[in-house]
Amino acid sequence: MQNTKLLLTSLSLAGLLALAGCSFPGVYKIDIQQGNVVTQDMIDQLKPGMTRRQVRFILGNPLINDTFYANRWDYLYSIQPGGGQRLQERVSLTFDDNDQLVGLAGDFMPGVSRDEAILGGQGTSTTTQAKPEQPTEQPKAEQPAAPGSLLEKIQKEVDSAEPVPVPIPEPLDTSPQ
Repeated sequence: MQNTKLLLTSLSLAGLLALAGCSFPGVYKIDIQQGNVVTQDMIDQLKPGMTRRQVRFILGNPLINDTFYANRWDYLYSIQPGGGQRLQERVSLTFDDNDQLVGLAGDFMPGVSRDEAILGGQGTSTTTQAKPEQPTEQPKAEQPAAPGSLLEKIQKEVDSAEPVPVPIPEPLDTSPQ
């Protein structure tokens, strides 16, 4: 009888200790990350009129392809630091019928860092509709340097420079003495 009581008490104590280990202070809990990591630098690379392929190269494959609205891509990212509050960010991109980027909505704003948006008091969820880029002027051809100028002297020195071979060091003698 006493052996049964002792066995039952020890099993109960072992069970309670095992359960206490689940929420025992000091136990390391891993960070849980899910979805697409999207940074402000990635958003800044997006330009109106980009194709789906170019957007996919910058941001990766979208997490959600909406079957009812094929011209919308959604990127979601969530992180829950070990035992902490879960944080979530979202970006939705819209394309026109020619598969070109025309809109951006979500927790990022093109051209503004997250710190500036927070300090400036702007909301974290914004929507922008972009117009396709207008054709820009072609850069002008570089003008030759004026005769007798410093630029011409430097160019002459560069043109007359002879290549110098890079010396190759001798291998070390590894034989024992």
